Amino acid sequence: MTLRTPRLIYLVLDGVSDSLEDEVTSLEAADTPNLDSLARKSKAGIVDVLGPGVAPESDAAVFSLLGYNPYKYYVGRGVVEAYGLGIKPKPDYEVALRGNLATLDDDGVKIIDRRCGRDIREDEAKELVSSISELDLGLYNGYARVYHGIAHRVVVIIGSRANRLSSNISNTDPGYRRVGIISEAVKDHEPYIQPCEPLDNFMSSKITAELVNVFTKKVFEILKNHPVNVKRVNEGRLPCNAILLRDAGMRPGTLPSFRYLHGFKMAAIVEMPVERGIADMLGLAIADVPPPTPDKERDYPIRVDKTVEMIRYVDAVYIHLKGPDEPGHDGDFEGKVKAIEDIDRFFLSKLLDKIDLDKTAFIITADHSTPPSQRGHTADPVPLYLYAPNLLPDGLKKFSEREASRGSLGRITGGWDIIPIVKRIIWG
Repeated sequence: MTLRTPRLIYLVLDGVSDSLEDEVTSLEAADTPNLDSLARKSKAGIVDVLGPGVAPESDAAVFSLLGYNPYKYYVGRGVVEAYGLGIKPKPDYEVALRGNLATLDDDGVKIIDRRCGRDIREDEAKELVSSISELDLGLYNGYARVYHGIAHRVVVIIGSRANRLSSNISNTDPGYRRVGIISEAVKDHEPYIQPCEPLDNFMSSKITAELVNVFTKKVFEILKNHPVNVKRVNEGRLPCNAILLRDAGMRPGTLPSFRYLHGFKMAAIVEMPVERGIADMLGLAIADVPPPTPDKERDYPIRVDKTVEMIRYVDAVYIHLKGPDEPGHDGDFEGKVKAIEDIDRFFLSKLLDKIDLDKTAFIITADHSTPPSQRGHTADPVPLYLYAPNLLPDGLKKFSEREASRGSLGRITGGWDIIPIVKRIIWG
């Protein structure tokens, strides 16, 4: 197959944008000579990734950025992350949920920290998860399996050997609420773990919700006095004594492959199970790269080399870098600025040294906004910059939300429209 020219690099900077209401955003404060250089050569706009007024979750946002309207194609965060770990739930009889190892008070009700201090080590997480990896739930022939992902993240499979189950249930994590078939971040929520409730009157949903609630109680009873948590408390750290659950999903039917939907071949360089799961579902070639570490000077050049390698064999490469999102959640403005500068210095600088801009196009955007001022995902639109050889630029000076809002691409009210627009501009 003849590959398209120019090749396309689709760079998604996780949670990189803040709010236009912020006096100064993280992007505006960051020293980003390489992002700014591309911005000056680009057209730009802003994007409501899931539509105006919706604070996206990462999985629905990535589906959207890849051209899949999540209101049509969404399958649930839990099953996406399960696929990312190589787990395929049994059709009809198993439900997958995304979980956070979290800290509850001694009564198992009030949430002290949704990520147990975000300082859990891999060995601690694996030991905790091993103690709850297979649980008999004691009713409806129900069971649970727990799989560790990265840091505080887990995937939970709730199953029944006798009863059909349903993903149409509410979240126990108050930070996210179900809105139709997708979830959205809740800006102001009470810090209490929520009971799981059925969202319809079908017995399968009622059974599933009951099993989830039994699971939640069992996990707290097992973890609250676990030796790992006793040690953490003695060290002045928070115990990881609970799992907050959200975004139930079941094994999906057939989704149209990316190549079938868009007519070109794409590879993916991704860091987290959620993006890996989506890439797997959509038939993208997934690069083999080591998990992310705090050492971005080491991590990012590996991803640069893999990008340069893969772009030889496909029309486009999708690259998803997690860096800026976590300090946004932590309310750490300086940390987010540094994460952005690390991408510019250790990823984009080295990538631009190794590719030919006369033969390469760029999309650079975000999956959602995570302003440190809000400590979570918001409905603020994200910047979108498009560079292509011979494309007349908009004359913007910096890669930022405010500059992008002045661009000729205007405001795109659904992330699923990005790829069709870009295809038309760069490939005709």
